[in-house]
Amino acid sequence: MSDNSVYKIIELVGTSSESWEKAAENAVKKASQSLSDLRIAEVKSFDVKLNNDKIEAYRVRMNVSFKYKKE
Repeated sequence: MSDNSVYKIIELVGTSSESWEKAAENAVKKASQSLSDLRIAEVKSFDVKLNNDKIEAYRVRMNVSFKYKKE
């Protein structure tokens, strides 16, 4: 394959009060509003935000790549 493309990788942190899956979905959905041609999302870590000993939010730290386009 001779694609000769270049991809940019950024780090995102998605959050959700429901689940880690929803946190990842929220991050990708929000990123897609300002970035185009998203390619790969690689989850690097999971954590939770606590408040009064209870889970307040699920968080996913992820790398997302998108195709770099010269303007």
